[in-house]
Amino acid sequence: MKTFKNCAAQGDVYFIRINELPKDYVEVKPENGDLIVTHSETGHHHVMDPSYAKMYRNPKDEFNAVLVIDRPTPINHKRSFDTHEPILFDTGIYQVRRQREYTPEGFRKVQD
Repeated sequence: MKTFKNCAAQGDVYFIRINELPKDYVEVKPENGDLIVTHSETGHHHVMDPSYAKMYRNPKDEFNAVLVIDRPTPINHKRSFDTHEPILFDTGIYQVRRQREYTPEGFRKVQD
């Protein structure tokens, strides 16, 4: 399992440690027992255990989210093949970003 200090990436998702939860963010509820950090186009989501992690989203920007980790916990990629290695998050607050890539048509969200 990978670990990190200030930033990490798993597939199309990028995480940066920050100091505080932004104001006016709303809590995202778990789905079917998982905290879905990012939905995958193929249904193979990036998930965490909601017992130790909470996610908050900017109500004006669905792609702007923050994780609050109460106890070290991994993020997992829910796919049985060609999966990303889990990343262990330490206690803290992390901004969640979707990675972008450049194409001849312009920038687009990376699809995992």
